Formats: sequence, structure tokens, C-alpha cells
Amino acid sequence: MPELVYYVAASIDGYIAKPDGGLDWLASYEGGDEDYGYAQFYKSVDAVLMGRKTYEQSLSFTAWPYSGKSCWVFSHGSTKNVPSDVVVTTQSPALVASEIASRGIKRAWLVGGGALAGSFQSHGLITEYIVTIIPVILGDGIPLFAPSGSTEKLRLVEAKKYPDGLMQLRYLRSE
Repeated sequence: MPELVYYVAASIDGYIAKPDGGLDWLASYEGGDEDYGYAQFYKSVDAVLMGRKTYEQSLSFTAWPYSGKSCWVFSHGSTKNVPSDVVVTTQSPALVASEIASRGIKRAWLVGGGALAGSFQSHGLITEYIVTIIPVILGDGIPLFAPSGSTEKLRLVEAKKYPDGLMQLRYLRSE
């Protein structure tokens, strides 16, 4: 199976977006000299996986942010403006993980959202978690994980503190 990495930013109260999916709370941390390891991480993945709402949020950016990467969008609804390198699927996370492995993909980024991450986590498919904690309290929003009822023990392998108060935590599944 390929490595599946949940690389995500979260508020200190555990939200990855505002209730409406908004990410404007991240704007003051973007565009500066510090990329928080993003460029190096992005080079390390062969594919991206995301839910429909995350996909639609991505379409609002000036340019498609996942150029050059194979992309799977999990959706039970209709999707618009699908580029040729994007696969829209209704398959389970386990079936897609098998499919990407059969295509020779070694490492994939689980971009979001929280419901999809909860589904991957409950099936034991996430091999690495990289969570950047943003020093903001949102009070409400889309949680880091949708409730799955599944407990998973993790092992901290790296913690990096940035001068602007961000903290990046990297965990691997405990075997």
C-alpha cells in the first residue's frame, strides 16, 4: 500500500476551516518567506486525495494548486470543471488506496476535508500525520477529523516550532 499522509493546518481548537469552508484565517501566514516545509513536502508526494468540498474550494484559487499530480476527488454529488488529471470517485478509501498502489503511486497527500480524513483514519489507511497548529481559535468550523469512533495510537517523530507561533507536529502510526 502507498504511504497516505494527512498534511493539514488546524486551529488550536481543532478546526481546518470555518463553518462555510473559509480559509481566510490562514492568509496572514501565507506568501511570506517561510513556507513551513510545504515545497519539500509537495515534492515528496505523487498524488493528492480530497473530498468534493475541498476540491471546489481549490477551484476558487487563481490556478489549480495540484498541477503535475494525479488527483482523486471523493464525491457522491456532481462536480464541475474537472481537469483531465482529476478522477472523481464514489469508491471507498480502501479501494482507492488499492487503485493508486496499482498505478505505482508510492506516497499520496490526503488534502482534506475532515470527513474524508475521518473515513481514511477509521480504516487505518493514514500512515503519517503532519498537522501544523495555527495560533488561532476559530470557535466553530470543520473539524480536523469527522467523528469515526476509531481510536488510533500515534508516535510523535518530529515537532517544529516556527518564530510566528506555528507548531508543526509529525506523527506516525504506532505499530
